[in-house]
Amino acid sequence: MKKRMHNVLLGRRQPAPPVQADATAWPLARGFSIGTLDLENRVVQAPLAGIANWAFRRQSRRHGAGFAVSEMIASMGIRHGNRKTLDMLRIVADEHPVGVQVFGTDPATMAEAARRVEEAGADLVDVNMGCPVPKICKTGAGAALLDDLDRAGAIVAAMATAVRIPVTVKMRRGVRAGDARPAEAARRLADAGAAAIFFHPRAAIEHYAGTADHRSTAEVVRAVEVPVIASGDITTPAQARAVVDETGCAAVAIGRAALGNPWAFGDMATGSVRPRPSLEETLAEVVAFAEDVRAALGDHRAGAYMRKFYPWYLTGHGVAGGLREEIVTAPTLDSALDRLGRLAGGRRLAPPAAA
Repeated sequence: MKKRMHNVLLGRRQPAPPVQADATAWPLARGFSIGTLDLENRVVQAPLAGIANWAFRRQSRRHGAGFAVSEMIASMGIRHGNRKTLDMLRIVADEHPVGVQVFGTDPATMAEAARRVEEAGADLVDVNMGCPVPKICKTGAGAALLDDLDRAGAIVAAMATAVRIPVTVKMRRGVRAGDARPAEAARRLADAGAAAIFFHPRAAIEHYAGTADHRSTAEVVRAVEVPVIASGDITTPAQARAVVDETGCAAVAIGRAALGNPWAFGDMATGSVRPRPSLEETLAEVVAFAEDVRAALGDHRAGAYMRKFYPWYLTGHGVAGGLREEIVTAPTLDSALDRLGRLAGGRRLAPPAAA
């Protein structure tokens, strides 16, 4: 099965051609810098917990993201040499530039984690101060750090001193909407050494409810001199440009909008919405991605990981619910890929379209 799928996708590992766009007409096509790191465009693949392993990041870069950031990694797991945690630090050559996100509450441990991230070959290390999940926040990590800006600043300062690569912060508006002070928090983190701020304008308690209010993003942009990368409810090139124009942010970070639609990165980086990929093109992309996931996680874990992706890719392609369920519940990765091949009617799947 592996050999057959490899032959089907012969040539899929060729890098995407450079994005050609009129930078004066489309601002997200222009490059920008985070500290000493130069980026080719202003569209960033956001850190996504449980999602953004190297296979996902590599796919994002192939489709036009100027930069990709890992899923969050526990600093204590790095310190104690947890095997699964250390595996998450793996970086492959053609995903650069790439950032690795870590979380924790102890400045010394976070500094040690930053050094390990740098040694792993990352171009940037990001601090998670945005995760709203209770099991993270109850330890004082994630978005909970926004309630303890002295500790948050100490973490950033310790990390910035420990490494030569830029240190950035991914933060939310605050823990609670009523007492959030995002401009003050961003200013203190930048003063502590953060080279950029990734900002999501919802409070942690809101999770993803309601609408992202990017007036808060504009406040953060005005408060700091470092680049601000905006995230939250950005799903189309028009929305991406509107956020840039209205807030003055340096770039946008795309997360949920790219799940099952990696072509979104190229659309936003060029400002041109291409036709929806055909079912055949979509299936080829799924197979290409699945084989990278297999290489990243191994057969068993890859099978479980991919189950959440199949509905994201197949929605809107007229695939019957029963067949979609059969693919999602397939017991192994290879059996799911066999079902996808039958869905393609036995046709030879073309290599996935480049950005």
